[in-house]
Amino acid sequence: EPVNLPMKFPLVLAHGAEGIAVGLSTKILPHNFVELVKASIASLKGKKVEIFPDFPTGGFVDVANYNGGMRGGKIRVRAKIREIDKKTLQITEIPFGVTVSDLCESIVKANEKGQIKIKKVSDKTAANVDIEIELQPGVSPDVTIDALYAFTDCEINISPNCCVIIDNKPLFTTVDELLRISTENTRELLRLELDILKKDLEEKLHFASLEKIFIEKRIYRNIEECETWEAVLETVSKGLKKYVITPSERGYDKESNRLKLLRDITEDDLVRLTEIRIKRISKFNAFKADEEIAKLNDELAQTLHHLAHLTEFAIAYFENLLQKYGKNRTRRTEI
Repeated sequence: EPVNLPMKFPLVLAHGAEGIAVGLSTKILPHNFVELVKASIASLKGKKVEIFPDFPTGGFVDVANYNGGMRGGKIRVRAKIREIDKKTLQITEIPFGVTVSDLCESIVKANEKGQIKIKKVSDKTAANVDIEIELQPGVSPDVTIDALYAFTDCEINISPNCCVIIDNKPLFTTVDELLRISTENTRELLRLELDILKKDLEEKLHFASLEKIFIEKRIYRNIEECETWEAVLETVSKGLKKYVITPSERGYDKESNRLKLLRDITEDDLVRLTEIRIKRISKFNAFKADEEIAKLNDELAQTLHHLAHLTEFAIAYFENLLQKYGKNRTRRTEI
């Protein structure tokens, strides 16, 4: 079983993370998808990046003391309160980590202590947050809004603590540095994927070339006289060597008459050739086989190009993410 699964996107920064272990805790705040992707592209281009939290609950955030999300930093998060009329206020967005019921309860408690003067709190929340606050006669809405921020959960402080495990060790770092590490990891994962694709294409190209020669040059006919399995394999191997050359043979670099294979011929290759059905041999189309080999060569050349220009390939990967999933993912929390 894998210890962890490869992740080509900074999910820990997108979703946030919170937890505690023996003597260590972490609190990474969620960030905006589009901003993370754009910051990853900027990081790959060698530019300095700076990202700030974006909460699904919206509201306002003061990031003056965010300190890059490191231990010791602090942010203030506020609810969005609007004045419907002189007697009524409405809360449409709440601070991250605060529930609607907690917020209503904190308003009631502040009213009981005389810190704010309200008549009634009505929770009309359905799909969207909707809390209505009815004011007492003669009370200023502006003064009440200030008091709500001062004495209730309409404004809270959050202390981030960006702590992650890297190379089996805890690392206290900034979210900007974490994004850079994640982006480098994405580039490495893309390189591994391209390596796997390259090997797969090389294998397909290798066997397609052998199959074409085996059928076109009618090497399969030579095995009719063979009496043992070893003799069959030896005959096929000898038949192929007239038309192909492998990297381990002398003169590989200078050879021009025979087809250059990407690797040596193994016993498995010979066995696979002997397993080709008569139906496939009789229906073999040399033109189609050449087309398939040309297509594999093009794909291999493109893969090698991507490996040689890995940073550009990674940037294109992130740009594709942005194009595919970036719609309607605008920032919800106002800075």
